[in-house]
Amino acid sequence: MGINQYGQPVGEALPVWQPRVRPAVVTLTGKFCRLEALDAERDSAALFNAYQQAMDDRDWTYLMGERPSNPEAMRESLAKIQTNPEWVGLVVIDSPSQVPVGTVAFMRIEEASGVLEIGHVNWSPLMKQRSCATEAIYLMLRHAFDELGYRRCEWKCDSLNAPSRQAALRFGFTYEGRFLKALVTKGRNRDTDWFAMTEDSWPAVRIAFEQWLDDRNFTALGQQKQRLQDFMP
Repeated sequence: MGINQYGQPVGEALPVWQPRVRPAVVTLTGKFCRLEALDAERDSAALFNAYQQAMDDRDWTYLMGERPSNPEAMRESLAKIQTNPEWVGLVVIDSPSQVPVGTVAFMRIEEASGVLEIGHVNWSPLMKQRSCATEAIYLMLRHAFDELGYRRCEWKCDSLNAPSRQAALRFGFTYEGRFLKALVTKGRNRDTDWFAMTEDSWPAVRIAFEQWLDDRNFTALGQQKQRLQDFMP
């Protein structure tokens, strides 16, 4: 905090700050998965099959849309993500099978302030409770903070979406508050919970992710020995 010429408290000066580059269509590669630009034509059939592995539609309750009922509807849904000029839509490719297993996006990108959001997280049953789900978020955070130099990454979810809230905290995001009556979705009220991670907290979180991802933390069958939470600061 500083003091201006009127004796008023003002935010910390950032004399060398420059607007950041918008996330581009890049490939982010880990050992469990790879993230690359979403391609509705290429990925729709595989993603339709992946989402059809679920017994019902409960995974879609808190999403903006419903589970597509056929491959063409899946393609149209993915095309909306791919062509949204405000988003950078990504598909998650499972490394062992080389099959698309989920989608995610960089959203609400503010290059001037170095702020963006990880959102539209939609993991299929082929991805849930697997190491690639955690690694995908790590790859996005590393890209945002280390490679692009962003100052803040946000995570938002329906306040009633307990799994998403738990995931945000598990990944090292900090709960910042609840926005009441933030949206109307599917004819229902939605209060939105906000979580965020800043460039100051990222280094310690990065170490935790990398310790969790270390080969020594996994058995020969690929099972984790310690949880990510065990490494978090």
